[in-house]
Amino acid sequence: MGMAHVALAAVLAMAAAAATASASPALGIQPLSKIAIHKATVHLDLHRSSAYVRATPALLGNQDEDTVWVTVKYGWDNPTPDDWIAVFSPADFISGTCPNPERYPAEPLLCTAPIKYQYANYSANYLKGGKGSIRLQLINQRADFSFALFTGGLENPKLVSVSKKAVFKNPKAPVFPRLAQGKTHDEMTVTWTSGYDVSEAYPFVEWGMAGAAGTRTPAGTLTFNRGSMCGEPARTVGWREPGFIHTAFMRNLWPNKEYFYKIGHELSDGTVVWAKPYTFRAPPTPGQNSLQRIIVFGDMGKAERDGSNEFANYQPGSLNTTDRLIEDLDNYDIVFHIGDMPYANGYLSQWDQFTAQVAPISAKKPYMVASGNHERDWPNTGGFFDVEDSGGECGVPAETMYYYPAENRANFWYKVDYGMFRFCVADSEHDWREGTPQYKFIEECLSTVDRKHQPWLIFTAHRVLGYSSNSWYADQGSFEEPEGRESLQKLWQKYRVDIAYFGHVHNYERTCPLYQSQCVNSEKSHYSGTMNGTIFVVAGGGGSHLSEYTTAIPKWSIFRDHDYGFTKLTAFNHSSLLFEYMKSSDGKVYDSFTIHRDYRDVLSCVHDSCFPTTLAS
Repeated sequence: MGMAHVALAAVLAMAAAAATASASPALGIQPLSKIAIHKATVHLDLHRSSAYVRATPALLGNQDEDTVWVTVKYGWDNPTPDDWIAVFSPADFISGTCPNPERYPAEPLLCTAPIKYQYANYSANYLKGGKGSIRLQLINQRADFSFALFTGGLENPKLVSVSKKAVFKNPKAPVFPRLAQGKTHDEMTVTWTSGYDVSEAYPFVEWGMAGAAGTRTPAGTLTFNRGSMCGEPARTVGWREPGFIHTAFMRNLWPNKEYFYKIGHELSDGTVVWAKPYTFRAPPTPGQNSLQRIIVFGDMGKAERDGSNEFANYQPGSLNTTDRLIEDLDNYDIVFHIGDMPYANGYLSQWDQFTAQVAPISAKKPYMVASGNHERDWPNTGGFFDVEDSGGECGVPAETMYYYPAENRANFWYKVDYGMFRFCVADSEHDWREGTPQYKFIEECLSTVDRKHQPWLIFTAHRVLGYSSNSWYADQGSFEEPEGRESLQKLWQKYRVDIAYFGHVHNYERTCPLYQSQCVNSEKSHYSGTMNGTIFVVAGGGGSHLSEYTTAIPKWSIFRDHDYGFTKLTAFNHSSLLFEYMKSSDGKVYDSFTIHRDYRDVLSCVHDSCFPTTLAS
């Protein structure tokens, strides 16, 4: 191999390593990045007589399913423990030229990573008889699939056999709707993915009140290309065409009314390609006195129900959290996922996998998202942290695949009014300090809520801008992100924020009501009267590998749980709020507190939160 080839291999290896590196949390590796795809060689002719891979069925989604199971049978004469089965999509993954950087001129190298993989000896008798069979789950991802047998392990892969193609009946079909509340309380948006450009078909949503005739509303269409990515592997082996992302707005909704909707595409001949029908309940008006239930968590990630891709133990709790929320759909109204969604880290196929995993939730409940380091961070791209945690995505897939009611989608901060709640969603991957545009937004969001009608004021961000006894924060001596709360704590105190939520740290922790690192209330579970501090919650145990605590427990730390879970807020009325933390393993409540107070308790004078007065009468 020439020096140019050695240099190219080094560049690609460094890119793959950079994509998996994370300033924090330090553990966990994106499973696809473990494959040295830039070193793969093709040996199909050499082993054509002895190696085979067969997948059935070849035609997928005969009943218009968007998720199917495929049986893959394989074998060859020289089985080893390092052999593995890969799923590629598009199916033709060994032809053409590799863009940026170029392929080796002397070898038929592979240009793209698979979308998932499984070791061949996952099938019990593979090593004894050289034959195996596994079942893999596929989702409709706008292209055909092929299944490949490799030997040589992940570090030195050698391709020995490829199956025939498998394809969905309609690879372009609209799939995986994602609801989100719009910029006003009477607006719901629905976003979905398809293979149809606007030149092929008109995207729309048909919707209306349950039992009434529907109306059609057109959708806008976005996409992005390889050039939109900021670095490797997103620009190289991790790239996959994202398809087309459509968003439609359903406006002038009646509060709490149930609506149906169905997304579709009208083809040039007038026929319509429909997706499944769904229903949702319209949000309450700001200040409305009704039962309101909200789920909050971060750092869930994605996982594979067929057991593939999980050798790195990257996101072991992800499916448990997803399944508990699916089972409990009737008992909450809206979801806030506060950053670190699929942990794709530059492997674009994983965004489709994530939208499929949460679709049973997001198709029926507004699924509000925030930006995390694994969505946004890449050096020299305008973010606050110059690290490589996004694998070169630099926010583009997250900002395109999901709708959120920001004024500028590149700035991931926005507010949501949901009945008696106001949520101020901040973007911890952009500068939040005093004097910045985001600081101005945060103060405006906190200061413009009418607390007599919306008493419950919630702040969220991905990184811990408040308090956490996580081990790496303790090692730094900060118990927060550097400069996290220094600018913001006076705003939280001045405007009497009830709860500040964070993710990033993969565990659960709740503090006492705090100001300036001091507990301002000795109560632990039943708060009443004047609230003279903010309760800080880390809810980053959504599913990714867990983070360790410091051994010394700070006085302000009320409850810690080194496990996977999520939280729920229930507002019964303007005076009563229930907070609950549930484990993802069983859905049971393991920590809770209540707040009971009146409007005058929000107005009363506390430290650094007093209205000026005059002696004049």
